[in-house]
Amino acid sequence: MKRSKKIWVITSVVVLSFFIGCKNNKPDPNLASLNLLRGELQLCGNGQFGNVNFSEACSYETRETFNLAISLLHSFEYIEAEKAFVQVLDKDPDCAMAYWGVAMSIYHGLWAPPEKSVLQKGVKLLAIAEKLPKSKKAEQYIAAIGAFYKDWETVDNQTRKLAYAQKMKEMYEENREDTEVAVFYALALSASAVESDKTYSKQREAGKILEDLFKKEPNHPGIAHYIIHSYDYPELAHLGLSTARRYASIAPNSAHAQHMPSHIFTRLGLWEESINTNINSAASAVCYAESIEPGAHWDEEVHAMEYLVYAYLQTGNNTLAKEQYAYLKSFKKIFPPNFKIAYTAASIPTRIAVENKDWEEAAALELPQIAEMEWQKFPWQKALLQFAKALGNIHTNNLSAAQEELDLLRSLEKELITLNDPYKANQVAIQIKSIEAWLHLKKGNSEEALSLMNTAAEMESLTSKHPVTPGEILPADELLADMLLTLNKPVEALAAYELNLERRPNRFNGIYGAAIASKQAGNKEKATAFFKALIELTKNADSDRQEIKEAKTFLEKNII
Repeated sequence: MKRSKKIWVITSVVVLSFFIGCKNNKPDPNLASLNLLRGELQLCGNGQFGNVNFSEACSYETRETFNLAISLLHSFEYIEAEKAFVQVLDKDPDCAMAYWGVAMSIYHGLWAPPEKSVLQKGVKLLAIAEKLPKSKKAEQYIAAIGAFYKDWETVDNQTRKLAYAQKMKEMYEENREDTEVAVFYALALSASAVESDKTYSKQREAGKILEDLFKKEPNHPGIAHYIIHSYDYPELAHLGLSTARRYASIAPNSAHAQHMPSHIFTRLGLWEESINTNINSAASAVCYAESIEPGAHWDEEVHAMEYLVYAYLQTGNNTLAKEQYAYLKSFKKIFPPNFKIAYTAASIPTRIAVENKDWEEAAALELPQIAEMEWQKFPWQKALLQFAKALGNIHTNNLSAAQEELDLLRSLEKELITLNDPYKANQVAIQIKSIEAWLHLKKGNSEEALSLMNTAAEMESLTSKHPVTPGEILPADELLADMLLTLNKPVEALAAYELNLERRPNRFNGIYGAAIASKQAGNKEKATAFFKALIELTKNADSDRQEIKEAKTFLEKNII
């Protein structure tokens, strides 16, 4: 593999080894005496990660490395960002901001709450940084992220994220001219938003700050990246489209930068663009994994595969979706083990079954044993599969088995409540309502079934999706529409399908369902339009879906 000139020999990512030999929380200036492990900064391509100029880099000699570390951090290339910050410490052990950089590299505010070991590590890093000489601005940066790590044993994650965002706001108000302060404040603002806030007030505010900056600095990776995260919602996605199409070219060697545009493409139903950018992301991730540990796979490749499968399924391309699953099952090792890997491992086989309405396959689903997954650590991810199994058993008339799956979902919901994870518990609660609804329908209780399904759809409408996923396993709006169609209420079903498509454009089953509902309601004009949309959606796929054949047959007989 060709290596860039910008690949440096640096200290290992195992930063806690830095504290071996330290006394009174002060680093030994003689780094050789610490017997630090050595490693290489692993970058693929020619090291293009965008342009930043961070004012608080410590020494002139380390400025280039520090700016690279910031660029990597802005594209969530966390492992390599941490390594680069440690290289700065290797050369300049009194650089307080390099300790801040490592603390930022292990703080993943938009992802899952950090584990205990990460929080302990952050506290130790910042304790050292606080004792070192620094500028006023550096003090503010360190105090801000310190507000997140402080009192982690007694204060919940959301409260600490709010505290960090407040500190960054105060810093931003004093330093509005500083691009990096503004960018980190915008990220902190988005990360502190709660999923139930459907006004998206914090995301809108962050987006406005970033859009103004983007006009001045169009090659800054953090600005583009965080605009996409700010607008990763159905109601806001159109605001991020031009940036999504730009970000991948700003940081072409970042696997995450290649993937992120698909968040917006998914919101807008732009499946071909999503497929292309995730193929590029996966390829970049493979390059990185091979440089770290040949034969292993990086979680960024797995994450890209989740979005790839979703996009393939929406274009009717079962063959390519199944190829991705077969490839995933061949993985022996994936690093680092985390919630993204578990989500993808559970969701890919689940999506393939339920998107095709292959209810026998759904009923027979089992948790895949991929790369020694410890499924007991991931109750939310397990619930995806139990939800699909319950639907599969309902549609194959095995109601006792469906009830067992429902009971398992209830136990997973309780587990998530116990773990103080209300968002994921609520996601499982939506699934529970949906399964209860369909069980009532099978038992002939149509009024109760519709009431429960409407409740599930309302619950889902009030909750944003998690950033890890391209969408729900099956949207509650779509399940409600399916139920209305089953109850021979095509007019009401069409309204529900259309609402679903407004929130989730170009979903294969949403378009097909709307076409069937229109046809049954006697609305030939709408049926024609939806069937044409289905043909257009799948024109580039070699698809075996019967729905496409049905659409073609209808159009041949009903050309207006």
